[in-house]
Amino acid sequence: MLLAIPAALGAQTSPDGRLGVEVRCDDGRPTYSVTLDGAQCVLPSALGIATDLGDFGSGLTVSHVSESRPIAADYTLYNIKRKDNHYEANERTYTFAHDGTDVLAATFRVSNGNIAFRYELLRSKGETMCAVVDDEATGLCLPEGTTTFVCPQMGEMTGFARTAPSYETPYTADAAMGSNGWGHGFTFPCLFRTPKAGGDVWILMSETGNDGGYPGCKLVNAGGGRYKVSFPSPKENNGYGSTGAQMALPGTTPWRTLTVSDRLKDIVETTIAWDAPAADRTAPDHEADSLRALHSRGYGRGAWSWIIADDASCNFDTQKQYIDFAARMGWESLLVDAQWDRQIGRDRIAELAEYGRQKGVWLYLWYNSNGTWNDAPQTPRNCLSTAAARRREMEWLERTGIRGIKVDFFGGDKQCTMELYRDILLDALDHNIKVIFHGCTLPRGWEYLFPNYVASEAVRASENLRFSQGACDHEATDATFMPFIRNAVGSMDFGGSTLNRFYNSHNAEGHGGGRRITSDAFALATAVIFQSPVQHFAMAPGNLTDAPQWAVDFMKQVPTTWDDIRFIDGYPGRYVVLARKSQDGRWFVAAINGTQQTLRLQVPVDMFGQAPTLTVYYDRPTDGPTPQSDVRQVRPGRRGTVEAVIPVNGAFVVTR
Repeated sequence: MLLAIPAALGAQTSPDGRLGVEVRCDDGRPTYSVTLDGAQCVLPSALGIATDLGDFGSGLTVSHVSESRPIAADYTLYNIKRKDNHYEANERTYTFAHDGTDVLAATFRVSNGNIAFRYELLRSKGETMCAVVDDEATGLCLPEGTTTFVCPQMGEMTGFARTAPSYETPYTADAAMGSNGWGHGFTFPCLFRTPKAGGDVWILMSETGNDGGYPGCKLVNAGGGRYKVSFPSPKENNGYGSTGAQMALPGTTPWRTLTVSDRLKDIVETTIAWDAPAADRTAPDHEADSLRALHSRGYGRGAWSWIIADDASCNFDTQKQYIDFAARMGWESLLVDAQWDRQIGRDRIAELAEYGRQKGVWLYLWYNSNGTWNDAPQTPRNCLSTAAARRREMEWLERTGIRGIKVDFFGGDKQCTMELYRDILLDALDHNIKVIFHGCTLPRGWEYLFPNYVASEAVRASENLRFSQGACDHEATDATFMPFIRNAVGSMDFGGSTLNRFYNSHNAEGHGGGRRITSDAFALATAVIFQSPVQHFAMAPGNLTDAPQWAVDFMKQVPTTWDDIRFIDGYPGRYVVLARKSQDGRWFVAAINGTQQTLRLQVPVDMFGQAPTLTVYYDRPTDGPTPQSDVRQVRPGRRGTVEAVIPVNGAFVVTR
């Protein structure tokens, strides 16, 4: 049960007064706790870091508490859930001393619905100018009865060609606390539901602002409702590299973020992953703003042969067919997947790039990130793993007219790997190349930090639908988690939305690949619900004749960049109803059913204005697992709603 507590002297509160943070230092150990409307929802949880200069999680005293000060940031991003954003928070810094010397500061920013906090390791020992952070004490302690919506961290150096952790595990709804996943903790972000009288409190924990100067962290269970921020395993990257953080003094950590609300709307719509780094800029960065605007002109939809036609499709003739297909769809790009250097060759890639340019279709090329950290054999390898090779490759990409790259098979979350992400992005930026990451870690505010960053996988994405019938059977349920967790904190490279019935080039049973059991309307809905500014859809040229024309027409015009988002209804692991406003002013409302029973909803459509005629893509149940999709025109009812009856594995989409 949540405990009602009085406001603490000096407690930090949000501008609307609902969210509060109290920082204490009892018996030398600093802690923080969180209240919502005066009721405690995060119990006293540890603060502190352990370094080679000392353990700054115990033996501390509070030497100074700053006055609370308001901070604000306005920023525009074209590649997240909402284009124009305004952030307001109250900030306070707590300084801790060890043996009478200031050693550590913790800064908390509390905005409406969100908390961001980070540490600053102070220069406290004479001429010492650098330090290594070995561990964090940072915890999250939750009340009894809290349930979890988390995905387990994969075991290091396991899976295909020892490429794990690759952040491709499924979420589980309303699991009990106390487990530690598969023994390695949980990948950020982590969602929790804490019961209270009259409703629930939802808590989404993640991190942001990591520009390569710190390892990527995860959350491990320390028993019951106690969780702890944890550094990478020593075994990641095939054992190479330190698990800690090397930093100059004074030095800051990335932001830990908590979105805390009694409404799932605030979880889905949060922008704290970008608010926190945006507020760090004391003045607008006009060069970065202009670069973001420049790169936004290259976002959009694209084709991709591998997901349907496998490795053999990476040949000149098939890729040329897919360029023609993308052009007929009005899409902006084509992703050429692995082995292009061997099966097509660089000279013919240049020929393809020129052919695509004439058709208005730009190329993205796949790369293996390797070096030395796993056994993935797909080529090209060793092109991006060192500075000299990477710069030569970027020069060739720009000279050849390539729009972007998709880089796969990273080795873990150690600081050396986070530096590699940063260096790839910065070297690509010098040559106007956009970057998608795959087989990779969670993005941590990178949409704001790097103008050419597009999206990351960091989720159990569409290739699993090709590899596993089990993934196909659970596709609808798995999809309902994404807006609440993974997509809440970063753009997600999923690669879905196919109109094939089978994940093979014959679109027929007996030729490999999973059998899709979700509906055609479901494919349309996920094109709206899954957010990434570049979407390489899993459609195939045959869909121009073997798929319903209305579905093909929808996929021709569905946007990938958005002005606004509106969460309408849902529950992670069950269903979701979400509205997005495109950057040309059109609204799209999409719903998917992840339950095992028909869902009946009244969907509000007030965003479309006064009593318009709306286009509805809907499903009817059949004798099999896959609903039958169709399209019709409707007018809203007197209450400004449209009735949605969504069968199992089905969806519902409304647009104008």
